[in-house]
Amino acid sequence: MFRSLKVRNYRMFAAGGAVSNVGTWLQRTAQDWLVLDLTHGSASALGTATALQFLPMLLFGMFGGVLADRYPKRPILIGAQTLMAGLALTIGILTMTGSAQVWHVYVMAFLLGMISCVEVPTRQAFVVEMVGRADLPNAIALNSSIFNLARVVGPALAGVLIYVLGGTGPIFLINALTFGGVISSLVFMRKSELNLSQPVPRAKGQLREGLRYVLQHEEILMPVLLIAFVSMFSQSFSMSIALMAREVFGAGASSFGLASSMFAVGALAGALLAARRARLSRKVLFAGAIGFGLFQIATAVAPFYPIYLLLLVPTGIALITINTAANASVQIATSPEMRGRVMGIYMLVFTGGAPLGAPLIGWLSEIGGPRMGVLLSGVLVLVGTGAAVLMTRLITTRVERSALAMA
Repeated sequence: MFRSLKVRNYRMFAAGGAVSNVGTWLQRTAQDWLVLDLTHGSASALGTATALQFLPMLLFGMFGGVLADRYPKRPILIGAQTLMAGLALTIGILTMTGSAQVWHVYVMAFLLGMISCVEVPTRQAFVVEMVGRADLPNAIALNSSIFNLARVVGPALAGVLIYVLGGTGPIFLINALTFGGVISSLVFMRKSELNLSQPVPRAKGQLREGLRYVLQHEEILMPVLLIAFVSMFSQSFSMSIALMAREVFGAGASSFGLASSMFAVGALAGALLAARRARLSRKVLFAGAIGFGLFQIATAVAPFYPIYLLLLVPTGIALITINTAANASVQIATSPEMRGRVMGIYMLVFTGGAPLGAPLIGWLSEIGGPRMGVLLSGVLVLVGTGAAVLMTRLITTRVERSALAMA
């Protein structure tokens, strides 16, 4: 399960990432709390801050992948982590001195999103340079484990610290300090032990080249399309947990927190199970997608709250299974000189589906109730899985015909 940790560079990176991920979830919670404090509970302001943080990835994510292919990845990551630490420090000082305004949070959220456009595809593509292709699925699964463990611990710890420390300002400063873990791990890596890919020289049409590469390789196109459909409704399911807990089962805030934790525990378990597998086959990919759709449907018809809570665990397992399998499948099938651009496209569809799926499921939930919204979300995941298979075959056939015609 933990075989990637035998690699010194990855062991350092994972340890630093564990600290930094907890800090990230501390800041996400503190950011939401600060916006609500500054705007006297404005939900629209909170939505604006969230949208500004994810908007750059939708607009510029693929360009970040191009930069990841053009330049050495480790210096990019060091620079990106340093900039994000600087942003956390700045907003922390503004908050501690009582100078913070909501537009400061908006600017910070947007700048974080801009940095993420480069940092996320670069970090995804850097994993294989640390561990090699053989241990890549295990390393990706362990990264998911670390992320989801931080997702369980971070928000709860943030609530305690905000109360104990008397506000959100210290939380931002703590997050700025946590970046030291991952930055130091990158600085002190043994460069001789990295499987470095050769940077691609600057040239015109590199973004189009990345898109063509995905379309021409069925083993990449399939998981990219599949994750595009699933990601539309994975974020809406997280949103639906609150609706189901409050509107259907009449649960209070503490009980809603329990539901979120059960889903996160399932996600963590799914990541650990994926880490045990030597390879993540296409069967695992489809099992995760179909399982996520079916378990969503099951949660929608759960008669009692305890049953609903229990069903959230396998739902989380299924979601992380498909996310891990898709990520590993894409990276293994991609040549080193294209990995940054391909991961930029992958992260674009991974994050880009949520703004489409979440409003749709929210609208359906208003019309037919939360149960109907979750039920239809599960059905649409199953339909999307079939659509991904069909679209892959159609696109692959068309590309092959075009290649024959040109020959």
